[in-house]
Amino acid sequence: MSAPRLTCELTLEAPQKLPDGAGGFAETWQALGTLWGAVEARSGRDGGSAGGPVALTSYRIIVRGAPMGDPARPAPGQRFVFETRRFVIEAVAERDPAGRYLTCFAEEEIAA
Repeated sequence: MSAPRLTCELTLEAPQKLPDGAGGFAETWQALGTLWGAVEARSGRDGGSAGGPVALTSYRIIVRGAPMGDPARPAPGQRFVFETRRFVIEAVAERDPAGRYLTCFAEEEIAA
């Protein structure tokens, strides 16, 4: 297996809930750090939401490996930001037996 070309500078973000002052919470995103990755499109489909139609595209994003529990290891529910794009991470798996790289399965949602 050849080494992937990690050419995209990705910001890893985690969701945080902050009190909104009215007894509820507001969700914000906190940057955890920067990772270099390879972003590959997998598939796309139409989706709908209360706000109108959206286009959903699945991606495979490859980054350098990090052990479980390391804050640099992406996790489901976090997201990558690349320029103006946002990729929500759905699952993470080791790409190779040695764990040198991780494959992150992510989805990008775009209002149609």
